[in-house]
Amino acid sequence: MDWSYIFAVMVTSAFGLQAIVFGLAAIGINVQFGYTGLLNFGQAAFMAVGGYAVAVTVVELNMSFWWGVVFGLIGAVILALLLGVPTLRLRADYLAIVTIAAAEIIRLILRSVTFKDFFGGSDGKQAFADGFFAMNFLPPDADLRIGPAVVNESQLFTYIVGWSLVALACLVVWLLVRSPWGRVVKGIREDEDAVRSLGKNVFVYKMQALVLGGLFGALAGFITAVGAQNVNPDSFKTDATFFAYAILILGGAARVFGPVLGTVIFWALFQGTDVFLRQAIDAGVPIVSLMDGTQAAVLRVMLVGLGLMLLMIYRPQGILGDRRELALDAR
Repeated sequence: MDWSYIFAVMVTSAFGLQAIVFGLAAIGINVQFGYTGLLNFGQAAFMAVGGYAVAVTVVELNMSFWWGVVFGLIGAVILALLLGVPTLRLRADYLAIVTIAAAEIIRLILRSVTFKDFFGGSDGKQAFADGFFAMNFLPPDADLRIGPAVVNESQLFTYIVGWSLVALACLVVWLLVRSPWGRVVKGIREDEDAVRSLGKNVFVYKMQALVLGGLFGALAGFITAVGAQNVNPDSFKTDATFFAYAILILGGAARVFGPVLGTVIFWALFQGTDVFLRQAIDAGVPIVSLMDGTQAAVLRVMLVGLGLMLLMIYRPQGILGDRRELALDAR
């Protein structure tokens, strides 16, 4: 077995495109769920809005990439308002139901035949990231080698921009949660009736948290689009939201760096386990060699799921979290 290759895959996965995307998505969920107690199961919808706004603006409207970014952020705010206005005055589970349904509705609209000429149907949209890569300041030969793995200069530029956005998002969250706003939303998470009795408009604070988390989700959609230079509706399935929740829980909810640590560890293990199992099959390791590649991929998911189950049993607050931060007022 090639251990150097396995290690290289784990490192590149830990800091690669998927880690950036789901780190940003998990930071958004951390604001909503970790700090405010909102159950948003539709983060994939905000990611789709961000990614498709860029693609459609460039390909269909023949406008600048940056207008696509602006439209994506505006679209995320509008979506948050549409989801939050009818639900945030109700119990927490109503928001969960509405958001997961909205995410699936948006995905099905994006892949529908009716709107294929505009959104591209199940094939999505391609070739719209030139405006992004025009900013690339790296020389053409600025490849990064990690063992046998190579990150080319375009990928490296995307990673630099992506991790810069992650750092900026963490800074914004760090500043907010230490402000009076942060103390109010944490109070809402613990007991919103007590916060309301102090004269605070709980609905407005919840809406602000939902909008802010949605904006981080849209940023994740931007990075998904430019990193792959493609948007596809099936990239924004409900699985994406639950991956982000798994990452948040792994790192620790209501901790600024919880989503970052969670995404690094999750993707290192998730991809590293896959490569390890495939190499074990090729090397003829007993029992494992009885499987094929498809079965190994399924086993990889089972092993990661088992690890998350054990984490929830023995340390439900995650690596950096505090058990008290898991409190949720679902009334």
